[in-house]
Order: sequence, then C-alpha cells, then structure tokens
Amino acid sequence: MKTDAAYVWTCLRPRPRDSHKGTFGAVLAVAGSASYRGAAALAVEGALRTGAGIVTLASVEPVLAAVSARLPECCLCPCEAGAEGGIAPESIPRIQRQKATVLLLGPGLGYTAQSAARAAETRTLVQTLLPGFAGSAVLDADGLNAAADLLQAGKMLHPMGELILTPHPGEMARLTGLSAAAIHADREGTALRSAREWNAVVVLKGAQTVIAAPDGRCAVNPTGNPGLSRGGSGDVLAGMTSALLACGLPAFEAAVCAVYLHGAAADRAAAVHGEAGMLPHDLFAALGTLFAENGR
Repeated sequence: MKTDAAYVWTCLRPRPRDSHKGTFGAVLAVAGSASYRGAAALAVEGALRTGAGIVTLASVEPVLAAVSARLPECCLCPCEAGAEGGIAPESIPRIQRQKATVLLLGPGLGYTAQSAARAAETRTLVQTLLPGFAGSAVLDADGLNAAADLLQAGKMLHPMGELILTPHPGEMARLTGLSAAAIHADREGTALRSAREWNAVVVLKGAQTVIAAPDGRCAVNPTGNPGLSRGGSGDVLAGMTSALLACGLPAFEAAVCAVYLHGAAADRAAAVHGEAGMLPHDLFAALGTLFAENGR
C-alpha cells in the first residue's frame, strides 16, 4: 500500500481529555557519545514532540548536559564513560533499572568509526539490553551496526514486545550481506524477506521509504524530499517512531505513521528553508503544525 494522510490520522486518535503522562508511555533512549551529542538530542526531541508521556535519556555526562540545556522535559540517567566517550557496559544495571515501555537503542552510540573498543562496548550494550526488555524496542544507527555482527553469528536478539529496525541502505547491506545495488533493485522484496526472517518491522529508509511487517504487510511512503539527506534526520525519525510505540500503536502502524509525518514535516520545512538549507531540527516546528491542523 501507499501511505496517505487519511490512514495516518485514523491511526493517530485525538488525545483523551482525561489523559495523563502515563497514558502515553515512557521511552528510554540509550543514545549519544562524546562524538555524537546531537544524535541523542534529536532523537529525544523527536520522541517528546511526537507525544511520548515520559522520555529518559541514558548517556554520558557531556551528552546529558547538552540535551538537558535544550530539553528540560527530558529525564536523565547518568552513565559511566567508556571508550571514546561512549557509554560503558558498567552502566547497564543502572540503565536496566529505568522504568520504560519502549527502548530506543542506537543513535550516536559510536562504533568502528571511533575504535574497535567503542564497537565492542556498543555490541555489549545491544546484546545485554535488548533481549528480555519488557516492552517494545527500536534499533537504529549504531545499534544496527552491532546487530549486523550478531546476525553474522546466527543470532537476532528481541525484546519481549515488538521490534522495529530502521536501516538505511548501507546498514541494510551490512545486515543482509547483500550489495547496495541489489537492495536498491528490490527494496520492497528485501524489506519483506528481512521482516519475516528477523520477526521484526523493517523500515528501509531512502526515497519512498519501505515499511515491512513479518506478516507480509508492506507500505511505501510518499512524503519527504532530498532535504532529509543529512546527518541527524534518522535520529529524529527514530525518536518519533519510539514515541508512537509508547503511545500504544502496534509496531507496523507506529513505523508507517512516523515515516509519513517525518516526511510531511520535511516537505513543510523545505518550503520555508529550501531543501539545501533545511536542517533536521527544523522538522519539529513543522511537525507541531501538522499535529495542530489535525486536532492532535
């Protein structure tokens, strides 16, 4: 199917008048490192601006300082610093004590671009935090890079709830072992086969993003523009997807709606700033306008 506005606003019901923060779930974002502080900020704001009731960021102090200065609404879980200023595995018990209904794992954690030690610590975070998490989870960015290593060892880790993976074509190539050209030639087929194999909703990003579910459902997104082709856009989407999961949407619907709104906000941002001039944080004002116009 091709996603349209009617589908999205049918899924996203108006908020009940007697609701409270617990009505809309709690997102725990394990994100950021010394090199990628903005990734955590964009993911957290994406979750807050898309309606999550509570958002907690687990990260190292420089990241927490940057995010809390911009977003006082975000709760903080301070973590010990590891290799290259990332989150040390020693922080895992503290992270696991946080109450959350959705786990967002990956934005800005760092991987082999920093060092082999950073990659090893990120793998430890993923393989320890993801399995057995009581709710649903979104695995993005460096979380996906860690998952690629696990898949090559014949493993695919799952939370107790649903799992959403959000790869761009390069990450999908690492996850599947296929070439980028082969993926581009059969985007829907690749996403559907992977969703079934991994028992996860797969969001294969790019022009006309494909969202595939393990049960064979597939959606192609019509919104968005080349202005999203810069670092940080995916972090916003990961946060938005996590928020819709926390608000109670099933994984496929949450992913489809988040991708549509992300692209629709980008189209509005491009109309104001141009595709070359727009930045990922410009999406938030446009997103708020979309919600307001549709009574959400």
